[in-house]
Amino acid sequence: MKRSSGVLMHISSLPGDYSTGTFGKHAKAFVDFLADCGFSYWQVLPFSMIDECNSPYKSYSAFAGNPFFIDPETLFEQRLITADELLEARQKTPYACEFDRLRTDRMDLLFKASLRVTDRKTVYDFIGQKPYIKQACEFMALKSANNDLEWHDWTVNTPDDDVLFMWYFIQYEFFREWKLITDYAHSKNIKIIGDIPIYVALDSSDVWGNKDMFLLDDEYHPTDVAGVPPDYFAEEGQLWGNPLYDWDKMKADGFSWWKARLQNMFTLFDGVRIDHFRGLESYWSVPATAKTAKEGRWVKGPGKEFIDMINSIRGENFVIAEDLGDITPEVIELVKYSGFPGMRVFQFGFIDDCDSPHQPHNYPNNCIAYTGTHDNNTLLGYVWELDEATRKGMLEYCGYFDKNWDACYDRIIATMMGSHAGTVIFPIQDLLKFGSDTRLNIPGQAEGNWSYRITTEQLKTLDSKKYKRLNYVYRR
Repeated sequence: MKRSSGVLMHISSLPGDYSTGTFGKHAKAFVDFLADCGFSYWQVLPFSMIDECNSPYKSYSAFAGNPFFIDPETLFEQRLITADELLEARQKTPYACEFDRLRTDRMDLLFKASLRVTDRKTVYDFIGQKPYIKQACEFMALKSANNDLEWHDWTVNTPDDDVLFMWYFIQYEFFREWKLITDYAHSKNIKIIGDIPIYVALDSSDVWGNKDMFLLDDEYHPTDVAGVPPDYFAEEGQLWGNPLYDWDKMKADGFSWWKARLQNMFTLFDGVRIDHFRGLESYWSVPATAKTAKEGRWVKGPGKEFIDMINSIRGENFVIAEDLGDITPEVIELVKYSGFPGMRVFQFGFIDDCDSPHQPHNYPNNCIAYTGTHDNNTLLGYVWELDEATRKGMLEYCGYFDKNWDACYDRIIATMMGSHAGTVIFPIQDLLKFGSDTRLNIPGQAEGNWSYRITTEQLKTLDSKKYKRLNYVYRR
């Protein structure tokens, strides 16, 4: 891989005035920041609609975009909302996503905007070319007609025409606005990395519209669900609960649903990270009746044939294999076969005294190395919470010997920059040296996640010349 670097920040965390980050002017300003610093990549998290816990990893659709990323100011410029409506949409706080307001007020605003669309043909033409996005719109409109019940409990089979068109318009506008951002990023030599959750939610258009592609019983309830076995971080494992794919049926039709999913992602991003890549080699299958993930077992995944399918369609797009967790020689072999860069995480490198693959001297060129992921603590929080002996050893590893370790973070970042990893990525909180209170997600915790946002003033405190110099010194 060509030596490069980038920043991880989800769209929702962008600055702005409307309860969450959007595809508006602040997204372009962030691209300018990346370019000024000499970074090459902007990595984002899934663009899908969020669940009741505000997570984009359990969505109503693997294809449709998050309505909240549509920019209210852009709608105003198109005369689809009024000045008073725009003013009413302004946030109460700039420091956190206002999810409750978004679910009510923002959806009402988008509905009003959709009713004012005069060129409906363009919207219909777009939807006509995107069958799985159309399916997602129908699903969401039917869900609304059934008082937001899960699809198993639906009794109404005909959506409201205006609500259905609202969803068509939302998806059209979502893709249109994001295309403007990606075009701008490319003009600044910034590429964008997206994220594909490996599994989908049971209450989703993906399962509702493609039931034969999942392991379901005669009443369309899962027979087995996804999770991971017990490990260092969770003694009972993690019971995710997602329905599992019927890989035999998917293979029989050439993985057509997955092909469409990947091709949709390749239109949005220059590269994508496949979450839980090890599940393509073997996945943890848990009986749907199980109380914990301990009751699961390993089952072979689609393996090399799936990799061959990806490589046959990706063109110039690149794929990152999230090869973290319980990694076996078979998983290592599949990653090697794919040619995809794997992941290394600095925070995992100092768990014990072993010569860990997550320590920077062991990074191969063909990897993406992170100080931490969206599921990790921030770098500051990580350092503060280490026991004294581990912290001392980690800092000495990075060439930092000062007893006042409050100023060690630049040294850690420089160590990552100097590693052999082809690409290094830093969460925005780590550049800002923010603590645990700005952590984006704590796995297994239902409340309090995904709301973190930065402000324009905070972003301006970062010295772009410093990072540009680091990128130059370490030839990134």
